[in-house]
Amino acid sequence: MFVTPAYAQAAGAAPAVSPLVQFLPFILIFVIMYFLLIRPQQKRMKEHRAMIEAIKKGDRIVTAGGLIAKVTGVGADDSDEITGEIAAGVKVQIVRSTVTAVLSKTAPANTN
Repeated sequence: MFVTPAYAQAAGAAPAVSPLVQFLPFILIFVIMYFLLIRPQQKRMKEHRAMIEAIKKGDRIVTAGGLIAKVTGVGADDSDEITGEIAAGVKVQIVRSTVTAVLSKTAPANTN
């Protein structure tokens, strides 16, 4: 019940820690998150944007909804729509950003 004077005395003050050392774990976590999550996602977005811009007439594409279509018309560069044929005589308007893959690209014409 009684506390001896040795236990009642205040412990020695902790040494001062640099603010950089205190934030070092947060900085390391952010660096790890950048290289594992943010950077690969930006790379995928850049590749997807390049794929969408390279779509031309004759390509076969897959949309986010699962439709497979042959591109029959591409709007102007600022246009966000593509015309695709999903069956003989059935044409649909497709928003460029919903294209998830290009199955086959059109081959350049043979000049021989």
